[in-house]
Amino acid sequence: MDSFTAGLIALGDPSLLILLIAATLGGVIIGALPGLNATTGAALLLPFTLTMEPVPAIAVLTAIYCAATFAGAITAILINTPGTAASATTCLDGYPLAQRGEAGRALGMAVISSTTGGILSVICLMLAAPLLARAAYHFSPPEYFALTLFGLSMLAGIGDGSAIKNLIAGGLGIFLAMVGVDNLTTVERFTFGSYQLYEGIGFVPVMIGVFGISELLVQASRLHVVREQIQMKMVKLPSRADIGRTWRTILRSSGIGTFIGILPAEGATVASMIGYNEAKRWSRNPGEFGKGAIEGVAGSEAANNAATGGAMVPTLALGIPGSATAAVILAGLMVHGLRPGPAMFTEQAEFAYAIFWSMMLVNLLFLAVGLGGAKLFARVTLIPTQLLWPSVFVFSIVGAYALDQSMFDVWVALVAGVIGFFMRRFGFSVVPLAIGLILGGMLEQRFGQSMVMLNEQWWLMFTRPLTLLFFVLTAAALFGPPIWGRLFRQRSPLESTGE
Repeated sequence: MDSFTAGLIALGDPSLLILLIAATLGGVIIGALPGLNATTGAALLLPFTLTMEPVPAIAVLTAIYCAATFAGAITAILINTPGTAASATTCLDGYPLAQRGEAGRALGMAVISSTTGGILSVICLMLAAPLLARAAYHFSPPEYFALTLFGLSMLAGIGDGSAIKNLIAGGLGIFLAMVGVDNLTTVERFTFGSYQLYEGIGFVPVMIGVFGISELLVQASRLHVVREQIQMKMVKLPSRADIGRTWRTILRSSGIGTFIGILPAEGATVASMIGYNEAKRWSRNPGEFGKGAIEGVAGSEAANNAATGGAMVPTLALGIPGSATAAVILAGLMVHGLRPGPAMFTEQAEFAYAIFWSMMLVNLLFLAVGLGGAKLFARVTLIPTQLLWPSVFVFSIVGAYALDQSMFDVWVALVAGVIGFFMRRFGFSVVPLAIGLILGGMLEQRFGQSMVMLNEQWWLMFTRPLTLLFFVLTAAALFGPPIWGRLFRQRSPLESTGE
């Protein structure tokens, strides 16, 4: 309880409150710009948070996460272009509502649904993360190794490409994590005589490259695309009838989003799709969906914002990122010397609860920012892409250099950006690469610790119940879907013939 109160008191600092308000405004602008998203924004701002204290730094990143996830609905509703992938399903009903002159009604419902989903997910985060961390407090290196391996197995489903391509991208990230001097054996690996590579490849330049610079190159190939724009005359809250019609949908989608967010392989995009589908399934008027159903906006937006709090549960309690943006936040924690996991809730509990309360505050700020500033933020989308993306490029280069004042980091970011561009062009997701880079080093370290603990008798891991459980879950995550799919395909012809 002392840590719970101390975390709240930490937000009483006026400078931190001003910083959170600014980060919320910045996150809304980032999310409202088509092409930019919470992950890109967090990656670009990560190096600039290194000069801050840990609490403000991580609070800023989480504020960007929450605000940008919500703001994707602005362009989804106004110009039929989701600011983030998580708002793609919002287009289905939000844009038809705007075409009917009800943009204010759609935006108001998006704000209310996002706020409700975000607050409920943060409450679940406050309750679930400490409990999960307390259970993990008894873990030893073999359990952590198996858990990290389980997290890596989720790479098959965490990107937007095929499972094989996601695993290949994750493997590339793990390979990059192997560069540098091994902490246990002091053996140099893939350094090629370059002293800049002795300590490995940094998280931050790679994050900036694969998310920021690669997106610049992708957008540069789409300069000929013309987005249709519609005028919005007013922003207002939905009516009482709208709220009475959607409150069940909002609560249902909030629960779905929180649960999906907790799963390491999923995120806001998957949550929004499931939330939208369930809203349609339980609706009394499913025929209205896709034509301007207010329930469709509520179901999508409540789910994708609830996923933000859910994704932070495994990130803080276990050190396993629940989404791409959570992976960037995890990198920020590690850069600041913080250790996500059980120790955070025993040795740094005040810090953990400060993050919880900052996320709660950001979600409350949505009401004022979303309703009062939506019209202004919508005009930000009018910025010509010829001006927007060069500015993003300059911001990326400055961010990469600011980390250690090193031109080597700038070259790493540029190379990572080119690699990320070609990966996207050939259907590979960059998200598994980023997560593989983060978890790869953790996996190696925990495996080495396990070998020391078990006197290099690796087979003894299978005699430990929790370790064995995680190994089974890893095998199920990797081989379960293809086996189940093959069995289903073999059974379907038999069922169709009546045998």
